[in-house]
Amino acid sequence: MNPGSTGMDSLDTLVVWCGALAAVAAATGMLWRLGRVVRQIAHRVEGFSEDWQGTEPRPGVPGREGVMARLCGIEERLTAVEHELRPNSGSSMRDAIDRVDRRTLRIAPDADN
Repeated sequence: MNPGSTGMDSLDTLVVWCGALAAVAAATGMLWRLGRVVRQIAHRVEGFSEDWQGTEPRPGVPGREGVMARLCGIEERLTAVEHELRPNSGSSMRDAIDRVDRRTLRIAPDADN
């Protein structure tokens, strides 16, 4: 110890170092938690991107089509269903129902007619 110094100087230095250590530990903990949140967000963004673009098949894991390819498939199926619901050249389900209705009316006419 210095002849003019007291034990209080070393105690003050110890308190300052402990405070600095506590601040560094708190900052490290906050950065750790922030890093976890950033990783979780990045994982979700990656999952969304894979769903949107689709994935290639891997060994043991089947591939998946992207959103746009699946929407195209839905539109094609919807077009086929719409074709069946509108009268056309006689091959749609609507035409078959209309034929059955006409035949049924000939066999048993409605009481209203």
